[in-house]
Amino acid sequence: MKTMLTAVAGAVVALGFASAPQAQELTGTLKKIRETGQITVAHRESSIPFSYLDDKQQPIGYSMDICAKVVDAVKAELKMPNLKVVYQPVTSSNRIPLLQNGTIDIECGSTTNSVERQKLVAFGPTYFRIQVTAAVKKSSGINTLAELNGKNISTTSGTTAVPLLKNYEKTRSIDVKEIYGKDHAESFLLLVEDRVSAFVMDDILLAGQIANARSPGDFKILTESLRGEPYGPMLRKDDPQFKALVDRTLSALYKSPEMERIYNKWYMSPIPPKGVNLNFPMTPQLKADFANPNDKGV
Repeated sequence: MKTMLTAVAGAVVALGFASAPQAQELTGTLKKIRETGQITVAHRESSIPFSYLDDKQQPIGYSMDICAKVVDAVKAELKMPNLKVVYQPVTSSNRIPLLQNGTIDIECGSTTNSVERQKLVAFGPTYFRIQVTAAVKKSSGINTLAELNGKNISTTSGTTAVPLLKNYEKTRSIDVKEIYGKDHAESFLLLVEDRVSAFVMDDILLAGQIANARSPGDFKILTESLRGEPYGPMLRKDDPQFKALVDRTLSALYKSPEMERIYNKWYMSPIPPKGVNLNFPMTPQLKADFANPNDKGV
């Protein structure tokens, strides 16, 4: 009899643990979403092909497709199939403050997961890896970063390219004058109009701008790199419930065949607005990230 009672008690305890997550009181972002009846997804306006506006001024892109899976998971978790989804444009400069003050709930763009930024925000699992380098005009004769010495260069305000470039200047004893664009389109336009000799930014973002330029053949991307960096969706810090949902949702996505389809849609196929193909195959390192999802910063 005692053995039977012990077994029953054990079963009750086990059931209690199993059901605890279901009955857990909502906190942080999930609580906010439940109370407001909406989730606010932040996007970029010119971060091709991650997050940008199409010809109808609607946000589209690789990051947006991935974050749509998170939105679906939130709807299921909160049992709110008609949850309102609000899209909020952000820039490199205001994305972190708008996340911290509650204006946005998740940022889906081209944001580097750095150890420094992890002091302010959290990140979901890595969904891309880039190399920070420079785009130049082929006619410039520039082939290395050191050859930018004494020249004007553009970069986008609020990006990790800024401190990397300044550190490169210091260690290599070169001197450049930085002109900051408010977004990648503006920074690239400075190069197009010959107001600068180079646009320093992440290689895939440079490729996206060049592919959509009027004369793509006029430009090239340097092979030299300032640093390799991981991208991931940005979340509020110290919000374990929402981060756990994002982590499990994206980990399952990355390990599924659907992830390869999403990747090929944006990097190996014609994309809006001009139907260009970036032809940017998945790297071995990114394949490893998808096989073993992680949120390690650089």
